[in-house]
Amino acid sequence: MGESLLDNLFPVDELRSLATRKAKRESFKTIRNALVREELDRGWEVQKKNKNTTRVRKPKSHHQLLEDRVWTLLYRMGFGLLNGDGGAFLLLNTDQPKGPDNQIDVVGLDDEVAFAIECKSSESPRRFSDFTADLAKHVNLRDRFIKTARQQFPAQDLQQSRRPCIFAFWTFGIIISENDRTRALKDRVALLDEKDLEYYEQLTDQVGSAARFQFLADLLEGKSIPGLEIKVPAIRSKMAGSTAYIFSISPEYLLKIGFVSHRARGKPSDIDAYQRLLKKSRLNSIREYIAEGGVFPTNIVANVADGRWLQFERGKQEAEAKSSVFGWLIIRPAYRIAWIIDGQHRLFAYANHELARKSLISVMIFVGLEPSEQARLFVDINAKQKKVKQSLLQELYAELHWDADDPKVRVQAILSKTVQALDTELSSPFRGRILKADDSRTDQRCISLTSIFGALDKTGLFIERLRKGGIPDYGPLWRAKNETTVKRTVVVVSSYFADIRGEATELWMLGSGEGGGLSMNDGITVCLNVLQSISSYFQTVKRIPLSDLTDGELVLVISPMAKLVGRYFASLSLDQMAQFRSLRGVQGQTAGTRRLEQFLKANQTDFNPPGLSEFLEREKAQTTARAYDRIKSIEVLMQANIVSELKNEFGLSGEDWWFAGVPKTVRKKVDDRRNEDAGRSGEREHNFDLIDYRPIILQNWELFEETFGRGKGNKESKTKWIVDVNELRRPVMHASRGQSLPITEEQVSILDDIHQWLLTQIQN
Repeated sequence: MGESLLDNLFPVDELRSLATRKAKRESFKTIRNALVREELDRGWEVQKKNKNTTRVRKPKSHHQLLEDRVWTLLYRMGFGLLNGDGGAFLLLNTDQPKGPDNQIDVVGLDDEVAFAIECKSSESPRRFSDFTADLAKHVNLRDRFIKTARQQFPAQDLQQSRRPCIFAFWTFGIIISENDRTRALKDRVALLDEKDLEYYEQLTDQVGSAARFQFLADLLEGKSIPGLEIKVPAIRSKMAGSTAYIFSISPEYLLKIGFVSHRARGKPSDIDAYQRLLKKSRLNSIREYIAEGGVFPTNIVANVADGRWLQFERGKQEAEAKSSVFGWLIIRPAYRIAWIIDGQHRLFAYANHELARKSLISVMIFVGLEPSEQARLFVDINAKQKKVKQSLLQELYAELHWDADDPKVRVQAILSKTVQALDTELSSPFRGRILKADDSRTDQRCISLTSIFGALDKTGLFIERLRKGGIPDYGPLWRAKNETTVKRTVVVVSSYFADIRGEATELWMLGSGEGGGLSMNDGITVCLNVLQSISSYFQTVKRIPLSDLTDGELVLVISPMAKLVGRYFASLSLDQMAQFRSLRGVQGQTAGTRRLEQFLKANQTDFNPPGLSEFLEREKAQTTARAYDRIKSIEVLMQANIVSELKNEFGLSGEDWWFAGVPKTVRKKVDDRRNEDAGRSGEREHNFDLIDYRPIILQNWELFEETFGRGKGNKESKTKWIVDVNELRRPVMHASRGQSLPITEEQVSILDDIHQWLLTQIQN
């Protein structure tokens, strides 16, 4: 038996054609015209037809697309060796057949590292049911892969002869359990997902193959880089209570050991992510400046978390300095040890630049700064240059205040990280919908981080109240540790809104588009306000200690009420949804909250949040009075116009217009009323009820269509508004008899719209 080998691996120079194909989202092929029908039946589409052949195309499968995107990423990052089509094969000998047991989806090698990546994807989020078996299969290849890669493709640099090998799973749409994550960590298998892929693709777009520095730093954190230990002259000083070193170094060297904490990664666990993604236009202008001989007089600011990577030897100096000491700084390099706090554009502008090795840049490296201090320093530096948006500061609240002593400040730090996690979790209804500082607004991404942050902050779900001496009584979402509080909040809020979305799916998907209003700032705020009411209901009325429940138990308790919230929105007509959407600001959110609570009370009689009854009584009195005025005005306008038109058409005599223009059923009703009710004495024209005008209009449609026809459809549809107004007339005109439901703001707004429309019609 011969030595094992890696098969189907090629230098990238031989893979340019394959790279072009893999970069596309569709597959293409050229076939003889006689085979077109057969290929169309298999899902292919005609792109171009020639005399004898036809070029066809078909969208790649979800799994194939993921493999190709990962492969293309490594290609663009500049890995020297990559697998050909169909993955690489780790064979025991040249005679062993190729198959699933020895196939690896994506393999990439260069002098610094070797990658073996398995890809798993799903078009809709699902759990990884066979993770254990797939992980075992992948891990079983590791030792042989490492040995074969080193023997078959030895590194050109002798110091890199024992290049590290990284085994990874790259997933898309796959939900991996905590147990599986623990198992992968134990087996030293990296887990990467669609968010990582999107981030590295964006970064590669900006900095080209230099993105590999970030990529390697992320996956090889703390692993020593052979042959790069250096000794440079430096000044050691104390700044803000921390040790700092100032020295000069080549950009190429700092790129190898540096790392930028980008917020674009979007990981809930990234408590120390505060930098914005690099801007290509800015990088290009800095590159031009460098090429023209430009220099940078200011320091690149970085932090080394662990002082073991640095050693300082004090040098001889003529005078004793109180604040600074000259000496020699020895750097023992490793991946991801120097976190770039400020100056990422200046540094990455040197990536792949011919001057990266020859030039020197000034660096200030702190030792042991906490992430919150790094973020604060970043804000301080950039705020002076007027670069930091208020919305960005809101995003950075977690980094700035993660370890705050004040529980209210700590809650806000937790909320900052929670909201960002809601935007990235696969199972979250908010995935891709929260508008952060660097995002562009769309119909779906329209919920601002600030609004959902503020709504959660005021609900009392974390701190119910502060007792004397500032001692907090914690709410149902609070846990002893920040990380577990974030996890509980994400689980509960995601499940609550998933239930709402499940009952009103179409409305949720509209976002801020036409007809939408639920999954927008005010709609989300209303739902979160009601979540607090629901929480209080279960604790005070049902006597359920929510804080003692597990995350899953709490979700089960809240779920039935959450579904009722969704049904409320699903029950709203287009006009009612438009009215809900028009309720803006604090007053509008309060009104929307009370409307929703009113609906819940109708379905759950013992649900009666504090202030709801008073609000409904107050609103009933106010809205009834306003509705009364509108309905009376509508009646007066209709009576004057309709009677006038009938008299003009059929004659001024009471006998003429009455018998020719008014249907017999209406005439009988009016006369019966006049005979039975002394209060209805007087001329017939003053004794119509509002609903009586509809049959008059319908009988004389040609006469009244232009004035009283509203909307589209036949004459019954165009006069339905009269029925709607009459339905509202009953509780308004007979309010003293007592009604189960008051007239709402939305209903008053409907009357306002009809009244304004009617005025315009009659005036025209």
